[in-house]
Amino acid sequence: MIKKIFFQSIFFSFLFSMEAFAAESGGMPQLNPEFWVSQIFWLTLTFGVLYVVLSKLILPKISRNLETRKSQILENIEAAEKQREDSETKLKEFDEIISKSKLEAKSIFNQAREKALKDIGAKKEVLNKQIDNEIEKAEQEIKVLQDGAPDKITKIAIETSSELIQKLIGAEVNNSSISAIVDDLSKRNGDKYYGN
Repeated sequence: MIKKIFFQSIFFSFLFSMEAFAAESGGMPQLNPEFWVSQIFWLTLTFGVLYVVLSKLILPKISRNLETRKSQILENIEAAEKQREDSETKLKEFDEIISKSKLEAKSIFNQAREKALKDIGAKKEVLNKQIDNEIEKAEQEIKVLQDGAPDKITKIAIETSSELIQKLIGAEVNNSSISAIVDDLSKRNGDKYYGN
């Protein structure tokens, strides 16, 4: 391997020297050793000026621009990080506000529900009392009617019987005897009509 590289380098150097000789004889002045000193001078001067221009003018501007961009990028990253933290804080605050609002709404709903149930219960109780009072009044009126019904029936029976007998006989009959008969009949049938 080393021998191969060695032989290749010898071959290329021989080839280069042959081409230089051919170029010199053909009139290429850059390959003529007579002009090499001036070429080296101008090469050194040109690359020296280029180096000075690059190192003193162009490269500092580029490095300043790079530093400015780097600092700007870092500032932007810091600002973005701060905004992200602020956004996370605001999101947490919004979540807390939403959860508090939900709890308050639930509490208000429960209070309204309890109040409505209490109002319904109170109205139901008042209505039940009114119904009980009406039922009691009706029962009292029925009892009064039941208590007064036998006397009225007896009176009506006496008057009706008296009128019938008077029409049948054509003479007035003693109301006391008719009353005694009606009382006797009402006592016999009292269980049937009055529940006594």
